[in-house]
Amino acid sequence: MKKQIGWRDNMKTIGFVRHGITEWNKERRWQGATDIPLAEEGVREAHLAASRLAEEDWEIIYASPLKRARETAEIIREAIPGIDLRFDERLKEVYGGNLEGTTEEERVKKWGTDWRIRAEEYGMESDSDMTARGMAFLEEVRKLPEERILIVSHGGFISRMLKAMTPEREYTERLLNTSLTVVELRDDRNLCTLYNCTKHLNA
Repeated sequence: MKKQIGWRDNMKTIGFVRHGITEWNKERRWQGATDIPLAEEGVREAHLAASRLAEEDWEIIYASPLKRARETAEIIREAIPGIDLRFDERLKEVYGGNLEGTTEEERVKKWGTDWRIRAEEYGMESDSDMTARGMAFLEEVRKLPEERILIVSHGGFISRMLKAMTPEREYTERLLNTSLTVVELRDDRNLCTLYNCTKHLNA
């Protein structure tokens, strides 16, 4: 008899995919909620990621509706016949307020070298608010019949979610574009089994 699905009694495997590269990524501009599309290189990256993911047993895709994530997710869906793709506002990147569109040099010039500790004063979404919407989404995911779920989102969002889901682990590497990170949601604790993997880009 199949066990009833619930937050504590049903293990899920979550695959976090960061979107392909954009022109703002190349310029190291803060993107946040600004709706920037993929660069040509980002489209190529997404196709390489899609070829890899098509060989794995993913059952459903959820994605941020922002263009760079949407385009990445749509390319992945095309490579996996029959898979369902859904968009959720809660998967958007951390909102950056007045920081969006700026480079590090521009931020330092405008707000000083310690701008990070005052980022919320400039309109940036707090870590707690972003984590709350992300965890609310995951609570709903745990009730799905599917057991292997892909989430196509953003570097800031994924990084904060990993810290919340696996607080005992330290993550030091910056998440790369189209990287795959896998987390198993278990009864006792969550376990990150793959982090920031981009082997498909070397295929």
